[in-house]
Amino acid sequence: MTKEEAFYIGYVTKTKGLKGELQLYFEFEDYQELDLDVLFLELNGKMVPFFVASHKLYDNSTGLFYFDDVDHVDKAQPLVKKKAYLPLSKKPVRDDDEFYYTDLKGFIAVDETLGELGEIIEINEYPQQFVATVNYQNKEILFPLNEDFIVEIDDEENILTLDLPEGLLDIYLNP
Repeated sequence: MTKEEAFYIGYVTKTKGLKGELQLYFEFEDYQELDLDVLFLELNGKMVPFFVASHKLYDNSTGLFYFDDVDHVDKAQPLVKKKAYLPLSKKPVRDDDEFYYTDLKGFIAVDETLGELGEIIEINEYPQQFVATVNYQNKEILFPLNEDFIVEIDDEENILTLDLPEGLLDIYLNP
């Protein structure tokens, strides 16, 4: 399986105990709905399958996992900080009216003051908020996606209208 045939769900945060148990932090919003019988971890640029022997999910976007053939902390340790994926065929189907910040990738960001900023090339989720990345004036700029800054989302024209705080882009344009 290649990375293009999969979707990102989270990453391994740490080992737990001596029997190879691993903690996974989910960055996928509806992680409780996922079929978690096989996870693919990205190791040296390759998608490596790990069969789940058992797991327990928690409300704080984490879960504890035992993988087949990972029965000691020494086998589990190299998997820490590795990204976890599932095949696209296992991605839950959403209702047509569901919209997530991650859906804004590919949209054109337009600021009410500065005009068109460019295409959103990446959306990253951080614990406090989602952050969009745009190439503006040949520089990569980041701005938070939150209700205070978003004026309108036109999902027919793929345009995100923003009212960014004055001076926010100056950080990137005038270092």
